[in-house]
Parts: sequence; structure tokens; C-alpha cells
Amino acid sequence: METFWLNSMGSGMFGLKLSVLEKIARPILVYAVMVLFLRLFGKRELAQLNPFDLVVLLSLSNTVQNAIIGDDNSVTGGVIGAFSLMAFNYLVVRFFFKHRRLDQILEGTPAVLIENGRLKQKALAKELLTERELATAAHRQGFKKLSEVKRCVIEPGGGFLMEGNEPPAGERQHAELLARLDKLSLEIAFLRGGVA
Repeated sequence: METFWLNSMGSGMFGLKLSVLEKIARPILVYAVMVLFLRLFGKRELAQLNPFDLVVLLSLSNTVQNAIIGDDNSVTGGVIGAFSLMAFNYLVVRFFFKHRRLDQILEGTPAVLIENGRLKQKALAKELLTERELATAAHRQGFKKLSEVKRCVIEPGGGFLMEGNEPPAGERQHAELLARLDKLSLEIAFLRGGVA
């Protein structure tokens, strides 16, 4: 009885229902299609600007799960699929690391959304961003309102790079501290009789 139980558990947990080649090919194919879709649908999905974008990204994994694993829920099949996915990603990243120009072509280019304090409506429309979503991104970076942003760029990976009209508080404090130190140095030199 115990031998039967171990054999049935072993074949269910570790027995493959699909060939090893298919278990390797499925995740690689789905990976390639997902990268293509994320590239086509733009930076917005990666930026996760609203609950809808987050729901889409969370649902994607469940949507493609069966395409990746097929009709196989075995541990062995899962390990082979996970290894294939991780190994293929490693090879792709390594390839693009060595071929920067190709990486730039496939990844896309940054888009300037605010230039010299002015919103670029065409760029916002191209990236399917509303002013409200951009304001939310600005709030996350410490700006109270968009009028405080001198320049804003959305990177191909979905990150926002924002530059304020005024230097950040930390930079201002640092500059003030350096100015005070310079003033103290001059006063000390004057008291020693070196500089007038």
C-alpha cells in the first residue's frame, strides 16, 4: 500500500505530461510575445499609473499561465519551465548588454512630457497619459503640483525623470551650508590677519 502511494505521488508530482522540449519552448515563446506586447502598448503599462494598469499587469500572469505550463502541473514541469524562462531572460539581457544599439532600437526612446515648465500635449497623448496621471507621478517624486516641474521625461522602462524649477531642498541646504563655510573661512582668515 505504501509503495503504491509513493509511486502514485511520484508520478503525479514529478511525472511530465508534456515533452521536455515543449516545456522549454512554451515559456520562451510566451516570454517573446509578452516583451513584444509590452513594447507595442508602450511605457504606460510599465509605469502602472492607475488601478487599471495594475490590474492588467497582475492579470497577465494568470492569463498566460496555461500557455506556459500547458496541461502539466507537475513539479518537474514547473521547474523546467521556470528554469527555461530564467535562462532565456539571462541570455536576452546578456545579448542586449553586448549590443547596446539594438537594445536602444527595441527598447524605444524616452519621451519628453514637460519642457521648460510647459506640458507637451502631443507627447502626453502619444503616451496615453492624462495630466492627472502625470500629476500623480509628480507627487510621488515630491512635487506638489505640475507647475513646480521644469522638465519631465518618461523613460522606456516606465520610470519618470523630473527636474524641478528650483533645486530640491537638499541641494539648496547643501549650497547654503557651503556658502556659510566659505564665509566662516574668510572671517577666520581675516581674524588671523591674512586676508582683507
